[in-house]
Amino acid sequence: MKPKRLALIGGGQMGRALVGGVLASSVLGEEEICLVEPNEASRQWWASHHPAVDVADLSQAVHSSDAILLAVKPNVISAVTSEAGVSYAGKLVISIAAGISIDQLARLLGHDRVVRVMPNTPSLVMAGASAFCGGSEVTSEDLSWIHQVLDCVGLAVKVTESQMDAVTGLSGSGPAYICLVIEALADGGVQAGLPRGLAMQLATQTVLGTAKMVEVTGKHPGELKDAVASPGGTTIAAIAALEKNGIRGALMQAVLASANRSRELGD
Repeated sequence: MKPKRLALIGGGQMGRALVGGVLASSVLGEEEICLVEPNEASRQWWASHHPAVDVADLSQAVHSSDAILLAVKPNVISAVTSEAGVSYAGKLVISIAAGISIDQLARLLGHDRVVRVMPNTPSLVMAGASAFCGGSEVTSEDLSWIHQVLDCVGLAVKVTESQMDAVTGLSGSGPAYICLVIEALADGGVQAGLPRGLAMQLATQTVLGTAKMVEVTGKHPGELKDAVASPGGTTIAAIAALEKNGIRGALMQAVLASANRSRELGD
């Protein structure tokens, strides 16, 4: 059976984005969502934007729901899943906690009808990249429902659990890397003589447009790069400067460092 009621444990940015996907997909309505959120400012946001969403304590929310979305940090998972008087038996549990494995969640919950999801912050603007994997008790209907929800906030892909740390390093943490790139490009524009606002506008659109070009054309980024780099021209001079300063290695090491940290969080 598809879930008829969803409990959202943690109403922060990612919880808002993913439940926004649930609402956008019309799989559930506001009245079929129950929120557990200790932060008053966050509760006020929900009251303002989704007034029909119920607010309850953890026990009430879990008891009354078919699916539970654990949109909390890894260090909170143990407390949320082991609170006295709260039973997750028979519930579909979805966790976005980086590094916390299905086996770890299963030991805490007493079953492994568990789906791990690694979303990213562009889900807030319906342009996310999410990966998911499920435990042995997760049904094909469960996975189909999760896929449908995640599709509403961007790209959704099913992966093996062994790939989840790499996903965390690449797409989970990736928006931060790209924000640094945009900021650095804008700084370069300012240094070269552009006003700050114009430099930021051009840098943002350049990143957005290039990503769209890679997606739409299906061409390898190297091919698109070569098309811009004329012999002896401005672009190849810039590429030489980037290579001299190790841009490829820096980005690869960033992904690896994030993936390794995700593994550490699981340990």
